[in-house]
Amino acid sequence: MAAVPPRIEFPQTHVPVPRLLVRWRRAMLAALDTVAWFVGVAIGSLAIDPAATIRSIVALAAGAAGVQLAVGITRDLYLGRYRIGSREEQSLLLGTWLLAFLVLMAAVVIGGSPAVAELAVGGPAAAMAMVGIRQVWWTTSEHFRLSLDKDERKRVLVFGAGDTGAEMVRAMLTDSTSTYLPVGLIDDDPFKSKRVLSGVRVLGNRSAIASAAKAHGAEILLIAIRTADAELIGQIDRIGRDARLDTRVVPSTAEIIGDLSVGDIRELTTADLLGRAEVEVDMTSILSYVAGRRVLVTGAGGSIGSELARQIHQLHPSDLIMLDRDETALHSVQLSIEGRALLDDPHLVVADIRDRERLLDVFAAWKPEVVFHAAALKHLTLLELHPSEGVKTNTIGTRNVLDAAERYGTTHFVNISTDKAADPTSVLGATKLLAERETARMAATTGRRFVSVRFGNVLDSRGSVLPTFREQIARGGPLTVTHPDVTRYFMTIPEAVRLVLQAGAIGRPGEVLILDMGEPVKIADLAKRLIEHARSSADIVFTGLRPGEKMHEALVALAERGEHREHRRITHTRSAVPSGPLDLVRLLKATDSGQILAVGMSTPSPAIDGDVALSSGGQRTAAGR
Repeated sequence: MAAVPPRIEFPQTHVPVPRLLVRWRRAMLAALDTVAWFVGVAIGSLAIDPAATIRSIVALAAGAAGVQLAVGITRDLYLGRYRIGSREEQSLLLGTWLLAFLVLMAAVVIGGSPAVAELAVGGPAAAMAMVGIRQVWWTTSEHFRLSLDKDERKRVLVFGAGDTGAEMVRAMLTDSTSTYLPVGLIDDDPFKSKRVLSGVRVLGNRSAIASAAKAHGAEILLIAIRTADAELIGQIDRIGRDARLDTRVVPSTAEIIGDLSVGDIRELTTADLLGRAEVEVDMTSILSYVAGRRVLVTGAGGSIGSELARQIHQLHPSDLIMLDRDETALHSVQLSIEGRALLDDPHLVVADIRDRERLLDVFAAWKPEVVFHAAALKHLTLLELHPSEGVKTNTIGTRNVLDAAERYGTTHFVNISTDKAADPTSVLGATKLLAERETARMAATTGRRFVSVRFGNVLDSRGSVLPTFREQIARGGPLTVTHPDVTRYFMTIPEAVRLVLQAGAIGRPGEVLILDMGEPVKIADLAKRLIEHARSSADIVFTGLRPGEKMHEALVALAERGEHREHRRITHTRSAVPSGPLDLVRLLKATDSGQILAVGMSTPSPAIDGDVALSSGGQRTAAGR
């Protein structure tokens, strides 16, 4: 038979009190404060003059209570703005008392009354009585609530007895909507072993998690350390899983600024298991080129494009034009931004970047000052099978957007590229490299701030490895990985977008800005972490590298030289500038004959201009080098 969790007695939160008390709450509080003043004045009067008459005590107390009530009404003390006994209500009470006390003292001094000493003693006594009454109310109501719902809330062990742990314990105990009951704290710091936070004790270090969970009937292990790295989260998660606890976390400092609430508690994500990067951006520089401007996002329905649209919306552009060929994707992004999706907003534009004339019409209508170009075909293996489609969208489509931007006065153009453009071995990489070079050529032609931003895989983007792994785990496995040693760079979508916005502010015309993505991650290790976290027994099957795939991606090409300037996580390099526009006919012919990689990897001027015969295929065998 399972052990019965011990009875826990701690102060808690908002409590259901009889309706009559709620209805007469204002009058009752005023009456209690009046009683407190009578008690305080009586104590002060009898302490100073034991022979004081009841008439004199009542007269002084009535005057003091009247001033207290008048000041309290003007300061909304009795309107129920805060819960009785809460820190906010106690703070308002003490401020009200102090003001009333000063008014009373001034009145008796100016009036020449001999009651100064009585008030000097009785006033603080009245304050203590008022605070004490509220504390009794608080404690009684909390014990009443605890007796009602202690079996309905999930018991939580909180890992971390620092400021964040204290904040979360207090939030769980004081939020009337809380479904969590903290039963103990865990901390590895021996100096915190005797700490008690809001009545919740530290029960030991991480080695005590299993025994504490069993003794107190805990169901959840909450990691309450906002700066916790992937290693710590992984270790605590494993201990929690062994103790049959559901691990939860609080948001990192990069995710949320300000006070935490119970609603911020969330389940572990892959980003937590891989590492929670802190992204700092210069909002002033970003606002300087986005706020109040006409901004257009291509591919606005995609993973990166939709997050760009959401973050740009928060920066208050004068117009945010969201362009995508997928009407369903536009429906989703409008819903995520506006909470409605009637698709009746002219800022939603259905268009294909392959359609040059349609793009020119859109740019003529809106004349966007800032363009974020996120539209692309991105699946490497599929583009190996259909290379001309990659060329039409990733290279020619980018050329179309650039031409429209140049014609209609766009001042800032940010082309979203990929790490596969660095020394490409795939159609995807080659088409994106050509797009980078076309962007650099347009920058050289116009002198405007046209730049490319290069980064690797983004976590949880559509069609990425993580959703695939989750689906495979849900089916019982196996998880398919190309090679035991293959690595990739990963970054969360919001993190990538913040750095893209920053790159647009600091990039110089023609530059390629490369986002720092931390250390590459072994895909096999990622699969193992997901299996462990899901408590699954799924196997991992290695399928071998596919055509065009590298064993290890590089963010900077061998021939490129990078430097850091304004931002520690953004590297600047320069793209080779073609001597002239792409010969699109020759490019498509090269693609059809399997020579797109030769075009992408050759020096730009002769190959792109078509002045030198393109080399024959065979480049794709370089995969994995």
